[in-house]
Parts: sequence; C-alpha cells; structure tokens
Amino acid sequence: MPHPTAPKQLLGVPAPVAGAMMRLAELVNMILRGGLNNSGTVTLTANAATTTLTDARIGFDSAIVLNPTTANAATALATTYILETGRLNGSVVITHANNAQTDRTFRWAVMG
Repeated sequence: MPHPTAPKQLLGVPAPVAGAMMRLAELVNMILRGGLNNSGTVTLTANAATTTLTDARIGFDSAIVLNPTTANAATALATTYILETGRLNGSVVITHANNAQTDRTFRWAVMG
C-alpha cells in the first residue's frame, strides 16, 4: 500500500513524473482561483511626500495597482502616483501628499 503522502499515480506515468504533473495541476488551479502571489500592503509614510515600496517581484516595467483600505487612503488616491523616474527592479517610489496621517494604507498588486 502506498504511503499516504506519496503522489497519486497517473496510469502508465512513472511516479516522479506523475508527482510533478500533479503539482503543476495544483499550481494552475491555484492561479485560476486568483492565488497569484503578487500582492501586499503598503502604508504611505506620514510627514513625507514619497514612500518606497520594495519587493523582489517588482520589475522596471511592472504595473502597480493600489487599492485603498482606509478612508484616508481613498481620499489620498487622487494625488498618489508612481513616476517613471521612481521605478527600479525591486522597488517603486510612490509620490503622495505630505501630511501627518498614519492610516493611508493600500493593498497593492504587481503585474508584469
């Protein structure tokens, strides 16, 4: 009897290949359910006009989508942006209004 954690067998496919195929199918299903592992949260820096978002998944040509999670973040969205000059591989500089609010929190997603 196979071990309970052993990969399921596919008819006529060797176990190592079957295990890899099953893992690939699990990953595709996770992606189709929205599990892209491309998001996080960022809070705009109080008393500053910029905030640096650093993440290895960010590339120079990446699109960063910001989704406000607080009322102050929603208000700040109209004046919050990322300039082309603020883009690097691994980070972006978010430009925003300089004020003392500490709850301008956004969920972000990186694409590309």
